[in-house]
Amino acid sequence: MSRFAYAIALTGSIATGKSTVSRLFASWGFEVIDLDEISHLVLESQKEKISALFGAVYIKEGHVDRKALGKTVFVDTQKRNMLESLLHPLIHEEVMRIAQELDKKERPYLVDIPLFFERNSYAIFRSIVVYTPPEIQLQRLIKREGYTTGEALQRISTQIDIEEKRKWATYVIDNSGDLEHLEKECLRVRDVVLEENWL
Repeated sequence: MSRFAYAIALTGSIATGKSTVSRLFASWGFEVIDLDEISHLVLESQKEKISALFGAVYIKEGHVDRKALGKTVFVDTQKRNMLESLLHPLIHEEVMRIAQELDKKERPYLVDIPLFFERNSYAIFRSIVVYTPPEIQLQRLIKREGYTTGEALQRISTQIDIEEKRKWATYVIDNSGDLEHLEKECLRVRDVVLEENWL
């Protein structure tokens, strides 16, 4: 059996509500491969190399200072490329290992990939895009992170436009309303997924 035979990529854009959707599906028994979680574990495992490459200033109390490192690589392309060259092969290897085990169970599972369309690193043929209209996305990001409008727009601009992702999705979950609305949308997509022929 090929890897990702039962996988659905869960994606969206910053502040569209992907994490909430992931938690809802997990609560209904779906297994989730969380790339952010794997990334954090891999980053910690490489803290000695991080210190050697970027400086001991990025290690605080025995752990990688993700916030400080993130700020640095966000504005420095060369350092971002160095970090990605170190981490991405290790992250990819772990994702592939877990996917191989989950595919054996022969039931759909999610792979939570924030930059699924941007990176195009995984051969997953079904995708869920968590959609929020751009103006609501901007408001939520400013509220959540305390960014200025300019800072929020800068971060949004580093990702493919949510309207484009919506067109490419296998399934779209609309998150333009409240939590009750989002849960109904998730249930709708869950039922469609479970009714599909996965053979």
